[in-house]
Amino acid sequence: MHGRDGCSHGFSVWTTGLIFMRKPQGFVGKGKEHLVCKSLKSLYGLKQSPRQWNKRFYTYMRTLGFVQSEYDSCVYMKKVNNAVFGFIILVLYVDDMLIFAKDMAEVIKLKAQLSSEFSMKDLGPARRILGMEIHRDRKKGKLWLTQSKYMKKVLAKFNMASAKAVSTPLAAHFKLSAALCPTDAIEKGLMSKIPYDSAVGSLMYLMVCTRPDIAHVVGVVSRYMVNPGKVHWEAVKWILRYLHGTLEVGLLFDAHSNNAMSLVGYVDSDYGGDLDQRKSTTGYTFILAGGCVSWRSMKQKCISQSSTKAEYVAAAEAAKETIWLGKLAHDLGIPQELVDLHCDSNSALHIAANQVTHGRVK
Repeated sequence: MHGRDGCSHGFSVWTTGLIFMRKPQGFVGKGKEHLVCKSLKSLYGLKQSPRQWNKRFYTYMRTLGFVQSEYDSCVYMKKVNNAVFGFIILVLYVDDMLIFAKDMAEVIKLKAQLSSEFSMKDLGPARRILGMEIHRDRKKGKLWLTQSKYMKKVLAKFNMASAKAVSTPLAAHFKLSAALCPTDAIEKGLMSKIPYDSAVGSLMYLMVCTRPDIAHVVGVVSRYMVNPGKVHWEAVKWILRYLHGTLEVGLLFDAHSNNAMSLVGYVDSDYGGDLDQRKSTTGYTFILAGGCVSWRSMKQKCISQSSTKAEYVAAAEAAKETIWLGKLAHDLGIPQELVDLHCDSNSALHIAANQVTHGRVK
């Protein structure tokens, strides 16, 4: 994202740890009841594993001169004086990592250092990470993130690969509420055979990674995971049909877009859109280099008594995200003098500018 000559590489890494466990029933030998099993590897699922691995990796990166970001503990940075960009950045997700730098020599050096300390698999230039596909056009300074392969697997899993595509994430005729949840044992039994929670979980992963366009509708259908009804399932299938028609849609980052390195945010809210509790919904997104870097759609915690309050609450949540993103961008070498946050409610803007409230303020 920072230049046409930048490079990023992917890795998978394993670590060892000292973990002991009692012998399972049937494996205790006579006279050896006092012995225990020693785990030679940290296993997924053990409570100690994430913490031990994080401490191990953090300690080693500090010895290499890397600094952990104060605003994202999975980001490590090191100042490189002879590099054009000036930084080498490592991003860690469990045991997968990406390395970003302008100088390929620095990437090779770091790879050699990590390989000497951990058992690693070098995956070369990053083309795929955590189900996301990375496409580049270095001449035009563009980078795409998509999940078309993952979406095809999801559609096949829920028998929607040949479904008729639709043009909207959720049609207007869907009025989802708790009143549509099953109330008798027969209907609950029928719905228990439908993989509603699995489908919504798959949609959540898409929404979090590359599909901000389905953030709102996924938030709505996820409210009924405990006791979904037939109409709720129809809504989930509608979202899958929408994805079927937008398989190649993803995030595009353009280094040559207007004000490419300036962070811009947009925030909005509905008013009492939740039919069950009459709560409003906050939605915001932040753009950098022409693509979304942060987005969210969530039901507000309080009940707003006016559209002004709903918009003000949404703007407050977006402002907190603005502060965090601005500081993280500064850590990554993209300092932001000022982050523009756009809100379409004049009344909320007036209250934000003039912190005076009285009986006439709704």
